[in-house]
Amino acid sequence: MEISVRPTTPADLAEVDALLARAFPRLLKDAYPPSVRVTALPLIARAQPALLASGRYFAAEGEGRLLGVGGWSPDRGRPGLAHIRDVATAPEVVRRGVGRALLERIRTTAGAEGIRAFECLATRNAVPFYASVGFRAEGEVEMALQPGITFPAVLMRLDLAAWRGLS
Repeated sequence: MEISVRPTTPADLAEVDALLARAFPRLLKDAYPPSVRVTALPLIARAQPALLASGRYFAAEGEGRLLGVGGWSPDRGRPGLAHIRDVATAPEVVRRGVGRALLERIRTTAGAEGIRAFECLATRNAVPFYASVGFRAEGEVEMALQPGITFPAVLMRLDLAAWRGLS
């Protein structure tokens, strides 16, 4: 499958929203109980307009449609550190190279801006994917989504010098 990756724009909002709303419920079904999914999914399965306009969030396309999204943002307090943001793949193309193409674009663009390390709050089911390129799990954390609503995630870290590649 041929995959192209481009920066998103605000015009992509509806399409990204639709992909996230379709992907997260299916991808998280086996990793989280219904009680967590029912409160968290309406909050995490939504596109973030500022991220779409940042130049650091990307759309993977192929077969004439949106296949996945993901990006990064710099840490405001720790120079050289960036956070992986909202990576998701359409459920019907999981394990077909879409996530890998997105991560490679994230790595190259972040590296060009002086980023030396990444952190990510991975969903439980995404831990093996991130580990495959060298991220190491630091432990489970509760991500605050709104007052009174949290989401269990796994804090993962990677020094770019330890990147194992995506082949």
